[in-house]
Amino acid sequence: MSSKEKTDFTEEDLAKYDWITLRKDMDTLLPTETFSQKFQRKFLENPFVPIGCLATALALSYGLWTFRSGQKKMSQYMMRTRVAAQGLTVLALITGITIGANSKIKK
Repeated sequence: MSSKEKTDFTEEDLAKYDWITLRKDMDTLLPTETFSQKFQRKFLENPFVPIGCLATALALSYGLWTFRSGQKKMSQYMMRTRVAAQGLTVLALITGITIGANSKIKK
């Protein structure tokens, strides 16, 4: 189409883009969260998951640092600690999902 041509949209053409108005309507009902707002909400819902992720990352980082510096025993200990922290994080995630699902069912 050239810029001189008139663009007439039929109702069928506008129906294809109905999701745009739907999204605008949904944003007025439930505003979009920023990353920090979502993180804060999720942290308050289940604080053990981000704490577990942080513990896992710290154990991994320290374990890699000790491995590089030649402290083999401490490196092995930290890798086992990392696995334990990962396991507890997954357990916290599953527990949080279960509690959230049960609370929604009761409502």
